[in-house]
Formats: sequence, C-alpha cells, structure tokens
Amino acid sequence: MKQPKLRDSRNLITELYPINKVPRDVINKLGADIVYMMYTGRRDLTGNDWGDIFAKAVEGTHLSRPIGIVDVAKDKTAWSMKTVKSTNPFNSQAVRLISGRCSPDYSYGIEDPHDDIQKTGEAVLSIWNSRVDIALCHYPRVRVSVLIRNDELTNFTLYEEYLEHFNISDFEWRENTNSNLEGINKHTGIKQFVWQPHGSQFTIISHVPDDALKFKVRKPELLPQANALESIGFDTSWIEIL
Repeated sequence: MKQPKLRDSRNLITELYPINKVPRDVINKLGADIVYMMYTGRRDLTGNDWGDIFAKAVEGTHLSRPIGIVDVAKDKTAWSMKTVKSTNPFNSQAVRLISGRCSPDYSYGIEDPHDDIQKTGEAVLSIWNSRVDIALCHYPRVRVSVLIRNDELTNFTLYEEYLEHFNISDFEWRENTNSNLEGINKHTGIKQFVWQPHGSQFTIISHVPDDALKFKVRKPELLPQANALESIGFDTSWIEIL
C-alpha cells in the first residue's frame, strides 16, 4: 500500500492511507468480520467490536486504554472509533457521536450548570479540547472513523474526518426543552453539540460527507448449534458436576 506524505506545520507526516479513502482490501476485511459475527449469532455491533475489527483490518492495535480519544493506532496513524445505528445508513446526512463525559463541576467547580449556560458550555468544550490535546501529543494526526450501520448489519456508510480543536468563541450555548445544553455555531446557526447535565454526556453532531464510502454485505445463514459443537469436539465429558 503506497503511503502518501502530508505536510504539517511541524513536520512531514506519513499516514497509512489518505483521509477518507479507505482501501478496498481494508473494506473486504471489515466485511468478512461482520459476516462472521452474524454467522456466529451476533445481532449487533458495538463500539468495542468496531475497534477490534478495524484494528485487525489495518493490522493496527486496539488500545486497551484509549490515549485521550485515540482507540486504534497503526504507526503514525490513529483513530477514534465511532459507530451509530440508522434505519437507512445510505441516506444519513448527520449523526450524533456520543463522545464521553465532560464534567465541568469536577474540572471547573461549576455546581449549577444552568446558572450561567454560556460559561458551562465553554467549560465543556475546554474539557473536550484537552482530550484532543492528549491525543495529539502522542499522534500528530488523529482521525475519527464513523461507521453507520442498519439494524440488520447489512448496509453501512463509512467515513473519516480529522480530530481537531473546536474554537470555543465560535459557539453560543442554549438550553433546550429537555434542560440539555446545545452548542450553536454563531456563524452558520447549525447545532453542533448537545451536553446533558444529568450524566455529563457530551454529543457531537457530525455531518456525513458526500464522498463517504457505502457498502453492503450479504447476511449469512446462522451457524447451527449442533454443527458448532461438533466442530470443537464437544461431548458431555466437558460438563463437570461439582
């Protein structure tokens, strides 16, 4: 696989492949693992599963403890892995990426998040940016890899975007009818974030690019239990009554 060199303000960075141009051989490996999961009886794919199968496909490492927001790494390329469900992945235009907990009460001593909504929102973004800093200290480029899947695990949209800081002054914070805080881009009027005071969950709204990769896999017949047991040589001697 030819590795392109991208110029950064600090140095030359060699990445595994161009951003959002996932090679066909990687897609083939992802598809094979997804089909195998269904064949062995799995009905859904978790975020941890997504990290496992992607790391295997690129011959990288799925980190047992994420570095900042980095879940998977291969040489100088790193990814934050996200997967979301949609009834129609091929037509999805925007998705909500659950991005961890940001607790301004713990980090900034904000006891009542509704007392000064703008201050709270800015604190939430500051916490997020600090996690980005940790990731970028270890890897010069970090990508967010988003897999949109349907209920049947047959239709998928996959895209990548670079992990970057958010300019805190670009956003106005408002309270919605559910008492959650929403971050609105002052220049575009588009909602970018949702933060839930109860639980401190931070969600980023990501817009699916036009060049996102779309693919389908064929759903296999389930592996019969009797066949599975026979293939591993199971018999009743495996069962011990104590």
